[in-house]
Amino acid sequence: MKTVPLTPEVYAYLLAQAEPQTGVQRRLVERTRALGDRAVMQIPHEQGVLLTLLAKLTGARRVVEVGTFTGYSTLALAAGLLPGGRVLTCDVSQEWTAIAQEAWKEAGVADRIELRLAPALDTLRALPAEPVLDLVFLDADKGGYRDYWEELVPRVRPGGLLLADNALFGGAAADPAARGNGLAVREFNAHVRADDRVESVLLPIADGLLFARKL
Repeated sequence: MKTVPLTPEVYAYLLAQAEPQTGVQRRLVERTRALGDRAVMQIPHEQGVLLTLLAKLTGARRVVEVGTFTGYSTLALAAGLLPGGRVLTCDVSQEWTAIAQEAWKEAGVADRIELRLAPALDTLRALPAEPVLDLVFLDADKGGYRDYWEELVPRVRPGGLLLADNALFGGAAADPAARGNGLAVREFNAHVRADDRVESVLLPIADGLLFARKL
């Protein structure tokens, strides 16, 4: 087995092979940096490129995102939709999502995105029960992942894709003595692994990205 350490040089090379950031994306990164420590919640560019590709590969028309923050991931998902597709994104912060909405308008994708400012479980439970979702992206409070998962899996079509961000949580999820968010993520990963409704894999992309395909 061969793996490559992600040194600064390797990471710079990796970024150079990805689709370049658009002007809108660069400006969104700058606006997010102004939030200080909270800026680390924004996904990295290469993960955004991956989300766009996955939306295209799944032929996504119906996407649900739990956790909007400043909208970089939403922007990436919207860019990969088929014509007529929509992203429903859930958050509770008017401050952060105001930044997101500006970026979506600037990128010309605001008409593909529906933002609901409410507790995510309320939003998910109000969705139709039919399994019609093509793609789901979880990137919100880690303690809520399992509840979000249980609401969403029945609503994803066979062959649809579910993604969960921060699935390594800085490596804490690998620690049997993990606490707090690390423990929540560790327990969520175990729950997904035991779920016979999906087939899944956890990859070391950014802070860990869990992929699951609905059977």
